[in-house]
Amino acid sequence: MHRGVSRLVNIFRKRTKKDKRLITAIKTIVGSKPFNLQLYQLAVKHSSMARVNSRGLKESNERLEYLGDAVLGAIVADYLFKTFPFKEEGFLTEIRSRIVNRESLNTLGRKIGLNQLVEYDQNKKNALSHKSLYGDTLEALVGAVYLDKGYRFCTKFVLEKLIIPYFDINEIIRSNPNWKSKIIEWSQKENKDLKFEIVGVKAEKQHREFTAQVYIDDEPMATGVGASKKKAEQNAAQKTCEILKLE
Repeated sequence: MHRGVSRLVNIFRKRTKKDKRLITAIKTIVGSKPFNLQLYQLAVKHSSMARVNSRGLKESNERLEYLGDAVLGAIVADYLFKTFPFKEEGFLTEIRSRIVNRESLNTLGRKIGLNQLVEYDQNKKNALSHKSLYGDTLEALVGAVYLDKGYRFCTKFVLEKLIIPYFDINEIIRSNPNWKSKIIEWSQKENKDLKFEIVGVKAEKQHREFTAQVYIDDEPMATGVGASKKKAEQNAAQKTCEILKLE
């Protein structure tokens, strides 16, 4: 019923050139014209461009981003669960994380052209928002597609337009060493005292960037950054492995 009303509204609403460009872009990216264009207009609006509406709420893509993050995670989890019926939970969790992490989504967002669509205030853009700008917009787009066309269509969009064309699952598996496990194994073999410490946290709204430091026998080795403590530690462990030539 709601989608039917949206179609009728869209038929009689006069479209601007900007609206028409967005419709064309959404059709190209998603594979179908939007029913409710307002959802997609919101999906490409960064919080730096937010305007307060009549209810006193700032209108940006952050709520859609929240929804899209959950929907995307569920679709990828279901896909991996069915693709690898004999793999354990840890394996599935790790591969899903490699697909939907912030850096991966940010790269994918640029590849599908969201860098040409997202609206943001360049004067307010800083290092943290820059790193997640396109990935956040991609999650918001997934949220918009879910609300606009339903879960079944959204699943098809995510798998056929995002995951399968842009991710080689077998390559992800092959290039997915657990650097932290590798260096722990090395330290035990060499009788070395190994420590990981979180030495810094940068925060901007719901996004965080952690910095981890590796110590061997109390001597600082490499530092690493990531969107979670685990990712920061893995990054630091990888750099330490490179220093120690453990690749």
